[in-house]
Amino acid sequence: MMAIILAGGRGKRLRPITDYVPKPLIPLNNIPLIEWQINYLKKFGVKEVVICAGYKAEMIKNFLNMKDNLGVKIKFSVEKTPLGTGGAIKQAGLSINDKSCLVLNGDIITDIDLNKLLKKQNSIASIELKTKFGIMETKDDTVTKFNEKKEIPEIWMNAGIYHLQKEVLKDLPKKGDIEKTVFPMYAKKEKLTTIKFKNVMWHSIDSIKDLEECSLELDRINK
Repeated sequence: MMAIILAGGRGKRLRPITDYVPKPLIPLNNIPLIEWQINYLKKFGVKEVVICAGYKAEMIKNFLNMKDNLGVKIKFSVEKTPLGTGGAIKQAGLSINDKSCLVLNGDIITDIDLNKLLKKQNSIASIELKTKFGIMETKDDTVTKFNEKKEIPEIWMNAGIYHLQKEVLKDLPKKGDIEKTVFPMYAKKEKLTTIKFKNVMWHSIDSIKDLEECSLELDRINK
């Protein structure tokens, strides 16, 4: 099994850190995000990873080339100009020899069971919608309850992890996002499936606060 990691973004919301270090190399509990992801994929039998890199690609290349204990084959697909998620997957797809591959957004830290995702073609991992805000329950105009839970039950969001058949590549744009092009088109044609995951660890690292919250959860899990 091969996997593509989408790691070409600038990570503007993590500035000023990303002015000096590309987002995939930001440490989380002393391990760079990209290394967390490679170790995660390896647990599910991934033998080869294609890194879609753009911003500060050489730094990512140099770091991974120095790591001789990752246990997977690493390839790079470097974007000279930003291609969007769809264009990045299309370009990286030239390296895919299998009938399908996994695709992972480069800022996701999770324990989602990829074996479940691999059982369906063209599938998207989904989790219950997470909110950073407390939710009020009301009756008419009276507040009856505050709920600080992070998940909103039975409202599903794209978790940024996909199992895609190789034939999807021909439908991807050379430049543009898969979420705005192929996914809506395939959804209309009922060509997409989803695997719903409840009560999983899932963090999208977009801010310093996300790093802090993810770090605390990993500490709790590893105790």
